Amino acid sequence: MKLVVLAAGEGVRMRPLTLNMPKPLLSFGGETSLDHLFEVLPKEVTEAVITVGYLGNKIRKYCGDEFHGRKVTYIEGSIDGNAVGFLKAKSLFSPKERLAVSYGDEVITKKEMEDCLLHEYSWLCYKMENPKNVGVARVDSKNKILEVLEKPEVPPSNLVANGFMVGNADLFDYTPDKNKNGEYYFSSLMNTFCKKNDVVAVVGEEDHAHISTPEDLKRLDEWCRKNSKFNQKK
Repeated sequence: MKLVVLAAGEGVRMRPLTLNMPKPLLSFGGETSLDHLFEVLPKEVTEAVITVGYLGNKIRKYCGDEFHGRKVTYIEGSIDGNAVGFLKAKSLFSPKERLAVSYGDEVITKKEMEDCLLHEYSWLCYKMENPKNVGVARVDSKNKILEVLEKPEVPPSNLVANGFMVGNADLFDYTPDKNKNGEYYFSSLMNTFCKKNDVVAVVGEEDHAHISTPEDLKRLDEWCRKNSKFNQKK
């Protein structure tokens, strides 16, 4: 099974830390985001495809052709959005091939990863009391995701759709929607996938979710020190 890591963004909200370092290589708990991500991957994930763009040469140099025992292939991302970079990887996958997708700055525990991969298709979510400024999942009675609404005025649930997803290569056949800011986000491809397939909302631990600002790195440093489950990755 292959993992696609979306790591081409500029990380504007992380400035000044990202002026000379791509966001996936920022550290917390003594390791970079990419190290944390790869260390919780199960054995069935044998390869990774990383989309790079902003300061991508640093990611290539850091990860090399093999990273944490996984073969790595690189795809050039796009300033038009992470969906455009993702679609460039189509030739690396067979029709219907099961795959996982993660943002390069995603924080996932070993248990969350395992819980997601227990299902054929899934989307890692977190509970939030007032999820108006994020993507909110609308689910049915069986916890299947019907759609994800971006920044809804009236949230249909308290489940925030985060950046780890399990789907298949049908995702490469969809056309992404254009966001109001002009970019094409991978989440729009996943939204289409949810309408055509049973995608389970896997509820994770919200206390470590989201890396958006430098203050988040400080919070995660403290969280890593206290959370033994996160440190038990292997």
